Amino acid sequence: MLLFAFRILFMPFGSRSQVHLENNLLRLTLLPGGGHIAAVTLKENGVNPLWNPAWDTIDPSSYSPTAHPQFGEGVEAKLLSGITGHNLCFDLFGVPSEAEAAAGLGVHGEASALDWEVESGQGSITANVDMPLAGMQMRRRLKLDSGASHIRVEETAKNMTGIDRPVGWTQHVTLGPPFLEKGKTIFEVSATRSKVIESEFAPGAERFLTAAEFDWPWVPLASGGLGDLRETTDMEVSGGYTTHLMDPQMDDSFFVAYRPSTETLFGYVWKREDFPWLGIWEENSSRKHAPWNSRALTRGMEFGVSPFPETRRESTERGEFFGEKAFRWIAAKSEITVNYSLFLCSVPMARLGAFEQRAILNYVQQLIR
Repeated sequence: MLLFAFRILFMPFGSRSQVHLENNLLRLTLLPGGGHIAAVTLKENGVNPLWNPAWDTIDPSSYSPTAHPQFGEGVEAKLLSGITGHNLCFDLFGVPSEAEAAAGLGVHGEASALDWEVESGQGSITANVDMPLAGMQMRRRLKLDSGASHIRVEETAKNMTGIDRPVGWTQHVTLGPPFLEKGKTIFEVSATRSKVIESEFAPGAERFLTAAEFDWPWVPLASGGLGDLRETTDMEVSGGYTTHLMDPQMDDSFFVAYRPSTETLFGYVWKREDFPWLGIWEENSSRKHAPWNSRALTRGMEFGVSPFPETRRESTERGEFFGEKAFRWIAAKSEITVNYSLFLCSVPMARLGAFEQRAILNYVQQLIR
């Protein structure tokens, strides 16, 4: 018997509005300001794997550089004013060019910096946003069935212009404490060929050897030797970014994160043809400037159409990487729809085959049927 059947509420998230979608097992929190999936909570133990920043956020549409200096300076400040949990990077994954920034575009595009229109349905939420600079529209529908441990997401991007457009499109899923525990939370990804970002990423605190190529999960470390990306770092201060090509022999791609202390499994499954790349971003008290102030522990699991966060020009000029495209085209006056699922449940480690990749995928595929 359901305790709460598809209850959708408008409630404050700090000073912000939020929408809840829930059944008897899960509660999802969506912020219309920025369209973020701010939290996914397992009701039986209160665990939410998603990152909630240490600073107080606001709806990014209300951000002003003069009124809100606490969010730092430059093209990332507006995004950081409202960021939390899972934010959508569209139609850019990375920094804008100087010309785009002068026109008002920020880091990772417009989608996470605008107010979304939200409508509720039977066991679902539909959110829509118009992006005037990009000339794009995005519609996202989230559906939670009775008794389900997973949420299905359908996203449709529509090109409103008469010009074919190259786009970045990345699901920027960020995990944080208490689910993310140093040296304890473990991960698995359907990854193959991998590379450390090609430029300096965390000055003075680089965890990985810049531009090193490797096979998942053994990453060359800046200090020498190899590190296992399935493990959460236990370093005092570090940062880094690696990109990973999803296994071309598998139709479904995935990442999972497991917190042994609560036996809680969290992750996403998507079609590889939709999002062939996953970037892993680590921030471990390395960013000293506002609003970070050396107090963040995060791991971003960012699946999308691009291997690296970079400018639109850099992405299109790169063209391909490891034989896979580095961006996606959306034709003039056309739309593209993708589907993915996120899940959260309690499960003993033994059910996951000692955390072996194929056993995890089999378990997850059964979970989301």
